[in-house]
Amino acid sequence: METPTNEPPSDSTQLRAVIGQFIQERLQPKLEKLKEDDDEKRQQLLESHRPENWIADAARRVGQIQQVTHAIKYAHPDAKGTSLNSRGNDAAGETLVGTHTLKDSGASDVVGNAAALDLLKFLRLEVDGKDLLERAIAADPALAAALPGDTEQAQAWMASFAGLTEPKGTPATHKLAKQLYWPVEEGKYHLLAPLFPTSLVHRVWRTIREDRFSEAAKSAREARRNNLPHDHGIREYPDFAILNFGGTKPQNISQLNSERHGEAYLLASTPPNWQNQPPQPPLKVESIFERRFGHRRAVRRLTGNLRRFLASTRDWNNIAVRDKRDELLALIIDELLQFAAELQELSPGWSARPECVLNQEECFWLDPRRVLDDEAFATLRITTNWRDPVCHRFGNWLNARLNTDKTPMGDAEHKAWKGLLDKELRMLREALDSDE
Repeated sequence: METPTNEPPSDSTQLRAVIGQFIQERLQPKLEKLKEDDDEKRQQLLESHRPENWIADAARRVGQIQQVTHAIKYAHPDAKGTSLNSRGNDAAGETLVGTHTLKDSGASDVVGNAAALDLLKFLRLEVDGKDLLERAIAADPALAAALPGDTEQAQAWMASFAGLTEPKGTPATHKLAKQLYWPVEEGKYHLLAPLFPTSLVHRVWRTIREDRFSEAAKSAREARRNNLPHDHGIREYPDFAILNFGGTKPQNISQLNSERHGEAYLLASTPPNWQNQPPQPPLKVESIFERRFGHRRAVRRLTGNLRRFLASTRDWNNIAVRDKRDELLALIIDELLQFAAELQELSPGWSARPECVLNQEECFWLDPRRVLDDEAFATLRITTNWRDPVCHRFGNWLNARLNTDKTPMGDAEHKAWKGLLDKELRMLREALDSDE
């Protein structure tokens, strides 16, 4: 009496089962769409999805596509030149990021007839950690035994599948592809044809998607918002851009482009911006205008521009002059409102500190959230007309900045500055009131 064993089936048995299941899964949805009396179409589908027929057709169609790491169609959808399957230049070293840094872990792309891209799913079927394409390239006997038909036919099919990684035709560029003339010596050039590194781009895309949208990243951000610890870090990618390929049919560019929904992420490569010190409360000053606001670089530039413009147009007073003057003044007021907004974001109550000697009207303006914890301050802020004194101080400060022998400032100019700022502050006050 034989003792039953629990030994796993051989590779060929597993492979045959996996292949048969894949073909059946493709057949079933097509059968379900048929009408009950459409026997002829049903018989055709059953015949075409017999393993020997489906695999023979797959081996024929695989010649319409190519596995690549660098694709030409990203330059233009109608470009017909050569795409490459290359692991990159190992001589570039680890200090440069390129396809070579992926080594053998990068996802390969597939280009060619979009109608044949479904074969990629078939060739990616895995058994014991090896997919069908790897086995076909290695002429794996287990795969040959799993395929229907005789050994010679199986070998021919595997050779066809293995050809997925081979270039099609002789190397060629195309008029719709990118080309660069690279000088090598006097009067001589290499003609370079850059190709899109789709495998590298796919790794970057997957990494950023994981860092932005994975459940772990979402829970980490939620913990950060609630000031709670979390064992998963957060990665941010400021100022990145999204480049789209293929429009509504990304599969016409490549298989990986379809998986990326036509997206490729571009990381910011601009020089870093100087980060100013965070705003500090205006302590030990009676007004923000002279020392704090007036010393801002943009404010100095704008007041200088306005002063020079007024000097150059002192003998003119037409609509063009007035419009330009109002434009420059509006920019100065924008800077003032931006500066005020920065101070208003400080921790509320800073104007109550002993070292704050700021006049009360500007305290009402620049520390509005103090009303949440200071009832006396809140009552005074509601009952006090603090806008007029603020606008008056702004007018005095701007007059002093603009006043020269060529641009004497008087009551009329002061009234104009004050009126314009009052209008801006009134709009701001209305916006703040609507948020409360």
